[in-house]
Amino acid sequence: MKCLRVWAVVSAVAVALLLAGCGSLGVDIADASGAARPPARAADGGNGRPRMVPPLGPRSTFLPYRTTGDDGTAVVTTRWHGRKSGFTGDIWVWLPPQYHRAEYARSGFPVLIALPGAWGYPFNYWAGEGFALEERIARWSRQGRTLPFIVVMPVLNPGKKYHDGSDIPGRPKMGTWLTEDVPAFARANFRTYDGREGWAFMGSSSGGFAALKAVLKYPQKFKAAVVNGPDTAPDSPMWRGHRAEMRANDPRRLARQLVARHGPPVYLAFELGSDEAAVPDVKSFIRDHTGGPIRTTLFETPHGVHSGHTYLRSMAESLHWISEQMQGPVPSV
Repeated sequence: MKCLRVWAVVSAVAVALLLAGCGSLGVDIADASGAARPPARAADGGNGRPRMVPPLGPRSTFLPYRTTGDDGTAVVTTRWHGRKSGFTGDIWVWLPPQYHRAEYARSGFPVLIALPGAWGYPFNYWAGEGFALEERIARWSRQGRTLPFIVVMPVLNPGKKYHDGSDIPGRPKMGTWLTEDVPAFARANFRTYDGREGWAFMGSSSGGFAALKAVLKYPQKFKAAVVNGPDTAPDSPMWRGHRAEMRANDPRRLARQLVARHGPPVYLAFELGSDEAAVPDVKSFIRDHTGGPIRTTLFETPHGVHSGHTYLRSMAESLHWISEQMQGPVPSV
């Protein structure tokens, strides 16, 4: 189910969302108000916690994309050349308000790599005001319900072709772009963490597939993912003639391999609308692969459809669930 329905909200600085179809604007009912706060951390690098890594450079030149509140936060954008993949693509990024506060000047911040559905090109719609993901995370983190994530939003595909977030032979190496080059971009520019406790994915539809696969394939790098209405098997037509490589990028096979290796543990928060076509496959995946190192939870929205607005209705809860497993910023003592 590659096509994710969205409202195309365009401002003076926005790029039109080049997606087919349109869904209704959902009501934001998910504030996680009844959830406990994510656990406090003692100190960076203490008690086996990952250490803060300062920006490694080279620093990017950012252009403003849109403001996200009266606190001075904004989505900005830049173009990044992936040294490992060879792919050059646009990336949008948002820093939470806490990032610039004096008490956090020596702390790392967790990174959430947010992937869109459909083509995910030339724009990552999570950067837009139509979903206002950044404003929501700012509010939820103020409430103590989620961590204040750095949100990194790369393009998902080059052009209007589905690459399944993978290195398909003879094609741009989009698996390497997402799992090597995009994290390298974050490390080059921001204070991050050196351990997987500071790294997670979130994705919807085709981006959900890529997020799911990335965490299962590289659990030593990424600890958690929020996976919204995903495909659970690779299905790009560009796999034709590359069956072995396709199998190596199948989340079902990767899950079995992770269980056979006994970890490390990963945390997968699935979101579904009860009326979307992906429900049987996703529930089968959860049933067949939960256990051992694979920890899952499911948030199913009644009468929800295959739409980002559906997923936003439970995203505070899903981000809270992975926040409990991750490293958050630590104020200076």
